[in-house]
Amino acid sequence: MSNSARASILARLRAAPDSDAVARTEWVPPSISVTDRIQRFTTLIEAVHGEVHQVEAAHWPERLLSILANRGVKCVLYAPATAYGETLLAAWTGDAPRLVPYDFPIEAMKETLVNGVDAAITGTNGAIAETGTLVLRPTPDEPRLMSLLPPIHIALLQESAIHDTLAGLMEQEQWAKSMPTNLLLISGPSKTADIEQTLAYGVHGPKELIVLILK
Repeated sequence: MSNSARASILARLRAAPDSDAVARTEWVPPSISVTDRIQRFTTLIEAVHGEVHQVEAAHWPERLLSILANRGVKCVLYAPATAYGETLLAAWTGDAPRLVPYDFPIEAMKETLVNGVDAAITGTNGAIAETGTLVLRPTPDEPRLMSLLPPIHIALLQESAIHDTLAGLMEQEQWAKSMPTNLLLISGPSKTADIEQTLAYGVHGPKELIVLILK
């Protein structure tokens, strides 16, 4: 490089504004309405063979019964120590499928989880509209195997817990202060494909995902 070219480059660098003096504004992701959030989440879940129902919070057990009526479901696994478990038990009457409580250590529940129930119902920690994803935070009362092994996974989702993005959910729940140690991100039923890309559902987990959005 010639001296004149070097001098020209250095002159331009010296003339450039101080980087610290340049005003910087923090990027804020766009926010969408609750209605649009629900619509986007529903569209993405249904695109991968999931099923979404909007239900009044006071009547979700009755709606669930009607959804399961023609599926041949005989046994439903639930977590009795949760708030929804108590609601379910109180409303489960008549010829409803038999409720199976998850109230034993995992060693005693393996056979039930794999072969003893047709469906399992769990709560959720929230959802991400941008990707159509459920967020589950397993607990001792509601272990993650409940959503991973039975053929049908029924997920209860509060309308107010649907976030625009994962970043929005992380900020709302202050993950920077207390990062969850175990999370499940679910974006539809379990699916896999062979070398010919023939898609199969339920090979490695639930073949059906039913989401009840509670209003």
